[in-house]
Amino acid sequence: MTTNDAVYTKDIDKKTLHVVRSFAASLEQVWKAWTESEMLDKWWAPKPYRAETKTMDFRVGGYWLYCMMGPKGDNQWCRESYKKIEPRQAIHNDTNFCDADGNISNDFPTMHWTKDFRGDTKETTVSIEILFDSVADMDTVVKKGFREGFAAGLNNLEELLSI
Repeated sequence: MTTNDAVYTKDIDKKTLHVVRSFAASLEQVWKAWTESEMLDKWWAPKPYRAETKTMDFRVGGYWLYCMMGPKGDNQWCRESYKKIEPRQAIHNDTNFCDADGNISNDFPTMHWTKDFRGDTKETTVSIEILFDSVADMDTVVKKGFREGFAAGLNNLEELLSI
């Protein structure tokens, strides 16, 4: 059961997408779901895709290297490079498509994410700002189905947190 559908806004002047979603789960549970590879692999990818972590080093200067594995072998490697971490409050990272070794591809825009977490023992809200280097980069990501794919992943998270 969805606590709150994600709310999406787009700010062309600031080249940002904003996503806000609340979950009927403690801050501790939600934080773990965003910071532990075992948890991320269970919800990050929109079905029928699945995420599989190759490596995760959750610290400033570290990164999460994972593959979005498609049902027809259409796999996409991604890398989240951690820039700043404020435990149980915020994660700042850059996200890029890459190869299986984590070498960043220049074929797709870099996304600069800020994930803010606010909550208590019963409900947590995650507010996400994704900054792009240009409006064209933002439009590329939106046209590739970002909203639909990310909404599906967040719904997976809601389901996982309710178990």
